[in-house]
Amino acid sequence: MWIPFEQLPDTARVWVYQSARPLTDAEVAAIETDLKPAVDGWAAHGTPLLGSAQLRNNRFLIVAVDEGHHLPSGCSIDSSVRWVRGIGQTLNADFFDRSAAFVTAEGAVETVALPQIKTAVTEGRITPDTPVFNTLVATKAELQNRWQIKAADSWLKRYFKTTPVV
Repeated sequence: MWIPFEQLPDTARVWVYQSARPLTDAEVAAIETDLKPAVDGWAAHGTPLLGSAQLRNNRFLIVAVDEGHHLPSGCSIDSSVRWVRGIGQTLNADFFDRSAAFVTAEGAVETVALPQIKTAVTEGRITPDTPVFNTLVATKAELQNRWQIKAADSWLKRYFKTTPVV
């Protein structure tokens, strides 16, 4: 059953899917139109799930479920992954991109593929203070409070190793 994202409890489970490219406003509108019926029909072993979805920054598709209402099953999670894959195929957009996404000094969202992260750090495009999107959030509360964090506080921290002073 669809519920507006804002009405989900802070404990709602979220999954973040990152598009490999920016989506146009028309694509975002089309996705939003397709998601509501998908979530309305979302169920675990025949029991409707209370969920929602939203797009952020024309790049991130976030699917959420109120686990306090009813727990999703492996099959219901698989069905949500199929929606996302289907949307991606329709739009020719990869929502399973695991590049690092960060905010540039100009305020734009940029991604760097995993093999190029070390170079981006060396070149100074990504610094310990660069705001990055935390696609590993697990709950709505984490999404609200830790959606953008410093690169040094993310999984990218391993690229900023410093030599201890003795």
